[in-house]
Amino acid sequence: MIYLEHFLHGRKIAYMEAEAAGDEKHGWKRYNPDTPAAEPVDETPVNAMVGKRKYTRKTVEVEGV
Repeated sequence: MIYLEHFLHGRKIAYMEAEAAGDEKHGWKRYNPDTPAAEPVDETPVNAMVGKRKYTRKTVEVEGV
């Protein structure tokens, strides 16, 4: 079992070396759960998404329909 940790997604266990290698390409890091934890590194995720736009659709009333 290979223990992996991601700053945004948390922790997971990979069962194959190929799975762990693929996950490491996407930001996962290996860790050993038996060793004491080092000081936490502040890797706060940054949300780069733009906020929602206001709904600005206007309706036109048509008389006589």
